[in-house]
Amino acid sequence: MLLAALGAATIAVPVADMVAPDNGLPGPTARHVDLGYPTPHEVLASPVHASTSLLPAVRGVRPTSESASRSLDRDPLPGCDGDARTTGSNGQIPASDLCSLWEPNHMLRGDAAVALAELNTNFRAVYGRDLCLTDSYRPLAVQRRLAQTKPTLAATPGRSNHGWGLAVDLCNTVTGNASAMEWLRANGPTYGWDNPPWARRGGSGPYEPWHWEYTPGTTAMGSNWS
Repeated sequence: MLLAALGAATIAVPVADMVAPDNGLPGPTARHVDLGYPTPHEVLASPVHASTSLLPAVRGVRPTSESASRSLDRDPLPGCDGDARTTGSNGQIPASDLCSLWEPNHMLRGDAAVALAELNTNFRAVYGRDLCLTDSYRPLAVQRRLAQTKPTLAATPGRSNHGWGLAVDLCNTVTGNASAMEWLRANGPTYGWDNPPWARRGGSGPYEPWHWEYTPGTTAMGSNWS
């Protein structure tokens, strides 16, 4: 079953304390253990058309509509084929190799974009709104500027997973909502998206609950820095 395949990768964690405002930038990424499960894109690309119902993992939260129990949309992000094109260097990826997200001026690598769109579909079914993003793919020139203005938060230019189109930053309307963050921590890894350990409270890097990465992509690229 599709849900069983996706659910095998789910990682449940406790509810975080009230999180910090959305005013930071990504640091070095963390190691990710590859459990050998298929990526969300591989599961979604399966010829078997199954139905899925990803129930909210937050006690007391109910879906806002019946769309939480729906037939799987075979095209969760129209116009994006979900391919992981790796031409170009960090922060210098052609726009043609990236996929546009539901928010204007936000793009990711194809496989990361499709997985995030599927996660967003389920988030919207539970909370009645899309995931709000402040950052996604980041050009090298922007990363260099941020490294100068916020050196304690910005990753080294050329090493940021934003530059690979494999990371997003969430708005404080999401990170400031304990219920939404609990839901994302429980369900995000099902689609390959997670807040890396270094960015969590007590981690090895700056506390950045807003910074999420597509871990199958960072592992394959070797950019899952510790």
